[in-house]
Amino acid sequence: MTITISEQDQTTLRLAAYGAVTLLAAAGAAGGSPHKIATNGSIALGSATGLVGHVLAKYPKGKDLNGKSVAEIADRVLPALTASMTLLKGQSPAEADNFRSAVVTAIESATHHSQPGPVVADMINKITKALDAA
Repeated sequence: MTITISEQDQTTLRLAAYGAVTLLAAAGAAGGSPHKIATNGSIALGSATGLVGHVLAKYPKGKDLNGKSVAEIADRVLPALTASMTLLKGQSPAEADNFRSAVVTAIESATHHSQPGPVVADMINKITKALDAA
C-alpha cells in the first residue's frame, strides 16, 4: 500500500514533531538547558524511520516554531500533533504508531539527562494528550 501525503500535510507533521521538541525546550528554559533539550530531541527525530522518517528528515521552514510565548507556540503545535495522528491513522495505522513513537522518543531523549521538573513534566503530559486525542 502506497501512502501519499501532500506537502501541506508533511509541513503539519514536521511542525508537530519539531514543535513538540520546541515546546519542551521552552518549558525547560527555567532549568537552564533548552539547547540540550532541543538538540537531543531533534537528533532523535532525525533518527525516525519509514515514511515518517523521510518526512522528518527536513526541518520545518520559516517561523512556524517561533512565538512570543510558550502559549503561542502551543496553540500551533498541540493541534498539529492531533491532526498528524488523525491523518496518519486514516492512511496507515502503522505510520501513525511510528509517528507517535518518534515524538515520544524525542521527548524521552530530550529529557533523559535529568528528571523533568514540574513545568517540563506538564508539557510532556500536554504533548502526549495531543497525540492521543486523535
